[in-house]
Amino acid sequence: NIPANATWKQNGVTIAGGHGQGTAIDQLFLPRGLFVDDDQTVVIADYWNHRIIQWKNGDTTNG
Repeated sequence: NIPANATWKQNGVTIAGGHGQGTAIDQLFLPRGLFVDDDQTVVIADYWNHRIIQWKNGDTTNG
């Protein structure tokens, strides 16, 4: 739940897909779903690559 008085940072960090579209492990190709759980783990459905990418808060590589 996001509180009504939440404030947002103007600058963020790219955690997925920062190297353009493609099939490499550090690229996404037609991402179709994004989920963030209570532990701030990000899960992305990478449609064209037929894979699920997971990034845990604090990770420096995908897992």
